[in-house]
Formats: sequence, C-alpha cells, structure tokens
Amino acid sequence: MKKKGLLRKKFYLRRKKKYFSINVNFFNPLKDIVKKINHSRDMNISLYYPNSYEVDVFKILKINYFKNFRLLLPGIEEGNSMNFYNWRKNNALKVNKYGIPEPIKSKKILPTIILVPMLAFDKNKNRLGYGKGYYDKYLFKLSKINKKIISVGVAFSFQKHHKLPTNNLDFKLDYVLTEKGLIK
Repeated sequence: MKKKGLLRKKFYLRRKKKYFSINVNFFNPLKDIVKKINHSRDMNISLYYPNSYEVDVFKILKINYFKNFRLLLPGIEEGNSMNFYNWRKNNALKVNKYGIPEPIKSKKILPTIILVPMLAFDKNKNRLGYGKGYYDKYLFKLSKINKKIISVGVAFSFQKHHKLPTNNLDFKLDYVLTEKGLIK
C-alpha cells in the first residue's frame, strides 16, 4: 500500500526529530496489566531491541518489579517469521540481517506479554509497523492456535495518527503504552 509507505516515512522522520529519553515511570501502567493477568512469577515478557529512535524498553531492566519475570527478545527466522528466546541483560547477542541485535537461538518460548515496536498507532489500537509483518504474523499465528498473548504497543504520544489504513493482515493491539499512559 502506497499510503502506508508514505506514513512510515513520515512517522519515522517525526520520531527521529522528536525522540526523547524516557524514565522508568513510563512502564508503571505495564505493572497493572501484569497484575491483572497473572500473579505468579511464571510470566514471560517480550521486549524488543530498541533502535532507530524507538522507545527504550530496556529501561524496564531498572525496575525491580520486572526482575521477577523471564524476559525474552525476538529472533527473526526464514520467511519473515520470528520467535522469542530467553534473554538476560548481559547475554551475548548477534546482529541479524537488519542490523538489529537478537539473542542466540535456543529453545523457543511463548511470551505472556509482548511489547511491540511501531512507527504509528491510532485510537483503535491499530499499529503501523515497518512493513515486513513479523509481529502481525506471529500474533495471528498464536491467536489461531488459541494461545492468548497480551500485545502492548510501545510508542511516544506524538506517534498517534487519526486513522491508520488497515487490512486483514494487520493485528489489532490490546493496549498502546505512551508517556501519557495506557490506551485500553
């Protein structure tokens, strides 16, 4: 879609221009989501490796509350697919074909909560990604086999667009988290 391509460029440049460093309080609303869905320590939270002016989700590593949970990072696979793998702060990473560090692949682990990067979002929790469909494909695949993962888009509030163009390949997020709070 030509319109999505133009929006990707627009929001990438906007994010580059307006990027700012967040503080750990950004993730306080995420604690409420975790408490709501699971009180055990057997929870897997998937991060992403922040690059290209994305919100720095690694700030979550400074919050004691999240140290009780297993953290995951995505690894890309053949056919524009991805899976998630266990990761700790000092674990070795390798650089994938897009120049993004990812964990060394071992046993695949299903996230309970998946933090999703994006270029833009709208009030209906639609997301504009980078165009390869990694997150959309992964989330659709799991929803078809009855595996519920809570999807939380992470962005700056200035990445909001009034209405994004969508199609049947776009997965609608459960939440969007910005510095202004949580969109439910």
